Amino acid sequence: MNPDVLAWLFARQRFGVHPGLERVRDLLRRLGDPQIAFRTVLVGGTNGKGSASASLAGMFRAGGVRAGLFTSPHLTRFSERFVVDGRELDGATVEAALARVRPHAEAVQASFFEIVTATGCLLFAEAGVTWAVMEVGLGGRLDATNALQPHLSVVTNVGLDHTAILGGTREEIAAEKSGILRAGLPAVTGVSAALLPILDAVGADLWALDREFAVRAEPLGWDGWDVHLRSPLGELSLRTPLLGTHGAGNAALAALAALRLGLPEQAVVTGAAGVRWPGRLERVAWRGGTVLLDGAHNPDGTKALRDALRGLGVERVPVVFGAAQDKDAGEMLRDLTPVMSSLILTRAALSPRAALPDDLLAHLKPGLPVIVTDSPAEALARLPDGALSVVCGSLYLIGEVRPLLLGEAGETHERWQ
Repeated sequence: MNPDVLAWLFARQRFGVHPGLERVRDLLRRLGDPQIAFRTVLVGGTNGKGSASASLAGMFRAGGVRAGLFTSPHLTRFSERFVVDGRELDGATVEAALARVRPHAEAVQASFFEIVTATGCLLFAEAGVTWAVMEVGLGGRLDATNALQPHLSVVTNVGLDHTAILGGTREEIAAEKSGILRAGLPAVTGVSAALLPILDAVGADLWALDREFAVRAEPLGWDGWDVHLRSPLGELSLRTPLLGTHGAGNAALAALAALRLGLPEQAVVTGAAGVRWPGRLERVAWRGGTVLLDGAHNPDGTKALRDALRGLGVERVPVVFGAAQDKDAGEMLRDLTPVMSSLILTRAALSPRAALPDDLLAHLKPGLPVIVTDSPAEALARLPDGALSVVCGSLYLIGEVRPLLLGEAGETHERWQ
């Protein structure tokens, strides 16, 4: 095992994001095209693609299908990105695979995410998975995961995020995300009706929310949702522990994808009930109370968090918040203001993209109690004991706070991908 391989990989972040498929295809060819050893589901969207991916992978597992789950970013360990049969691959196995990928990656000048994607394909092929659920990284059309040929694609939704790369309108972003669809092949989506013509233009066998299928969800408070799905395949009821109306919707999309792939209904129900998605409306015990962690990293995410808190009967809570510099922090904070009793501003210490807490102050109106802190640890120390509090914003912030709450070792590398 090469002890320097992770340091080498994380150093590749400094080369930035370079959308395109030529390099990753070349890299996969050099590795023997491991992606052809399994069948693939691509899951894209602005928000919710991770929980939909985790739900679908759980349904495969419940159906006795050996499946891989590829997600990004990780919270506290790089190996979190690679899961087989519900278990994270051990670090030594991941690093050994990465060391084998390294010389080929250097030869083609692959980017950080291209290397991670190719490593995931190699790991899944060697683990003998039958299916791989691949969460799309940025956009879709030119994302490294789109070098794989999906048997089914999922587009959860479309919001305004990464606009400098994907375009400044929802229509432009929808066109990028539609790139993971394939003409004639099955796909499911929860995007709004106004954007459906853009996805339909690809010619996929697309089933859309409130067109080919419908979802009705009944809240169970902190226990999640009872979800009722009606589609051309019939009706199905399931229960998901995912919180927020978006959680119910993502579980439904995963269920419909699973059914379209031929998984038994019981596997879909069992898999949905067992899903866990850390860092997204996740409750963690802390000093006699509870901290709710949520990687609401863009305005659509903060709106969903606000609505979820209201749906759970939460009126006002202390909030720890940090965001990346390229996000609309002003809108995010305005979204959260109605549910905040006080605000603690901080930043992810390991992320060069993190906005400075003092800069976030400019987005606030007078009247709300605000504390500015230098680190996630200091922010946690300022939370009240024995109460419900929320930590939200950047997923990199969540990735630093979560191990502090759980008493675990955290990430040590600088991160912005």
